[in-house]
Amino acid sequence: MTASLISAFLKGFALSAGLIIAIGAQNMFVLRQGLKREHVVPIVLFCAAADATLIVAGVNGLGGVLALLPGLSLALSLGGAAFLAWYGISALRRASRPSVLIVEHQASMTLGAALAGTAAFTFLNPHVYIDTVMLMGAVGAALPPTERPLFMAGAALASLAWFSSLGLGARFLAPLFSRPAAWRILDLGIGVMMLALAASLVHGALFP
Repeated sequence: MTASLISAFLKGFALSAGLIIAIGAQNMFVLRQGLKREHVVPIVLFCAAADATLIVAGVNGLGGVLALLPGLSLALSLGGAAFLAWYGISALRRASRPSVLIVEHQASMTLGAALAGTAAFTFLNPHVYIDTVMLMGAVGAALPPTERPLFMAGAALASLAWFSSLGLGARFLAPLFSRPAAWRILDLGIGVMMLALAASLVHGALFP
């Protein structure tokens, strides 16, 4: 493998890692499911596959199409804000009921519901399109054609590594979250963050 191909792989890995390693709605959902040890592997694989798909689409030109459709961006922002507001309110309601905050006592989520929630957090967030499709797509598309596959591979690997660490590594926090108070604090934080993100999406959509 030549130095330019290695550089393209590392560039994709570093850029992807820098964009996804942040406290966001999708990451908090994966963390919570990891703490519950519920459908973690399918959720991690879904998140990584979605990122890889969007990155490939961006490098191959979808970013330019989205830039020409401001109405789609507005719809994604308002739809994402509604979903985040609903989830934030749900988290605050969970935090107000200490008796249901212990993992073993929580109602199990079906695999279909878990993947549907993951899809909503992934595809109803306009920032994911900015990061993966437009930003990473622009960087990858600027590379020579021979280097693009390695760039996309590096970016996809960074996403898989992050979500695997977040979902599967959450079990090491299980002793802390065996106490209802810890779940209350987590859900309070999730609720406030989701509502703040929802407000930010609405403001950005209506007052660009």
